[in-house]
Parts: sequence; C-alpha cells; structure tokens
Amino acid sequence: MISNVQRSLALAFVLVSAALSVGALPAVAASPALAGPDALAGPDAQRPAERGVVLRFGDRGQYVHLLQRWLERLGFDPGNVNGRFGTETEFAVWALQKSQGLRARGRVDYDTWRALSRFRKIRPLVPGGAPRRLEIDLTRQLMTLYTNGRPALVTHISTGAEVHYCDNGRCGTAITPTGDFRVFRRDPGWTTGPLGSMYNSLYFSGGMAVHGSSKVPLWPASHGCVRIPLHVANEVYRVIQHGDPVHIRGNAPTAQNR
Repeated sequence: MISNVQRSLALAFVLVSAALSVGALPAVAASPALAGPDALAGPDAQRPAERGVVLRFGDRGQYVHLLQRWLERLGFDPGNVNGRFGTETEFAVWALQKSQGLRARGRVDYDTWRALSRFRKIRPLVPGGAPRRLEIDLTRQLMTLYTNGRPALVTHISTGAEVHYCDNGRCGTAITPTGDFRVFRRDPGWTTGPLGSMYNSLYFSGGMAVHGSSKVPLWPASHGCVRIPLHVANEVYRVIQHGDPVHIRGNAPTAQNR
C-alpha cells in the first residue's frame, strides 16, 4: 500500500519534472520593491555566473534573452526581449549596476549576474511619498518611477553637467536643481527649443523637464533637464500626469569623480 507521504513525493517529482522539461524560469517579482529572484532554473540557464558567462554589447543568444527577462521583471526596461544586446538593454544594465553599487560599464560579468540573483531592493529617497511619483538620484544618476507606492521602473539618466554654457546665444549654468517639484506641463512627442530636441517632456521647474533623448551618456551632460532613454520615456510619459511629484536629491558626479 502506498502511503500519503509517498503519494505527495511522487506528485512533487512530477510537477518539478514538468517545469524543468519546458525550461521554465521561477516566478520573479515584477518590481524592485519586492525580493529578488530565486536561483536560475532550466537546462539553458544554469547559473551563468558560475559558468563564467560574460555578455557585451552586440552579443546575441539565449543568455542575452535570459538577461533581458530578468531585467524586465525587476523593473529595468531592456526594450524588446529579443536576445539581442543593443542600446536599450545596455541602458538597463547600466541602471541595474548603478542601483546595486557596481560600476556601470555595460559588460555583464560575474558581479552583474550575482547582482541579478541577489537583488537588493530600491530604497526610496522620499519614504512615505505619493503613490505615483518620480524620484531622481543625482549622485547615482538614476530615476525611479513609483506606482501604487512601489518602484515600477528604474532607469539610467543624465542630468545637468554643472558647467557654464553658451548655446545658440543662450547662456547659463547647467544645473539640475534639488528639491520637491510637481509636473506642471506635459508635451507629447518631439519638441525643439533653443537648447535642442526633447521627447515626451514632463516639465517640473521653469524650462527644465524629464524627457527622452537620443543622447543619454554615462555622465551628466544636459543643460539641466533630466534625460532618459527614448523607449523609457514612452512609459514614464504614459504614467506620470499633471501635478505628480518629482523629488530630486543628491549631487551630480563631478568631472573628477566620473
């Protein structure tokens, strides 16, 4: 006679075998506010850190696809999950690395894989802030979109270069101000002003806005606006509405500390 314990063990074996047969990934939190993912599973995704897998811009294949899925599930938008390590995935890798205290360099090596598997959740700059808001960390050059009080998207940004400039007859100091602001104007699509082109702009202080840009380098480079990747700007513009808070904290890296 088969005992209840034996039946339970047999059922567990069947379920695990079925999951492995399709190479299923474990359920992963959809937001960095939650715990990080469990150990990797599936015949094609067995602990890439321990296997010495290193990914770089331009790479393709199953490990790039795996990387993109993990980034997406943790709130770092890699663009199309297509197994191609392109610009959008590189932006997401930079954001992940910076959020986990690693040097942003785009290469996905042992430390980056470990950061994915042992993800440390994002800490709010403004605890108890509005359920829907933007938090901008000048020090780490990161922006977090909050929805329902939790981080929903974390992105690489480029803020004010903190230098004096004269461009097209307009001069000033390229500083992104710290403080608490609100979105007071929304401009969809591409617009062009005296200092350049902006995409899906969310104005928060004077002529300064969070906006998509085709140039979002690894250093502060704007005239004071908060540049974000173009594909991320679509989601941020869709979510953030007139009157939503924009909190800016920290100090942008100086030329000596970049």
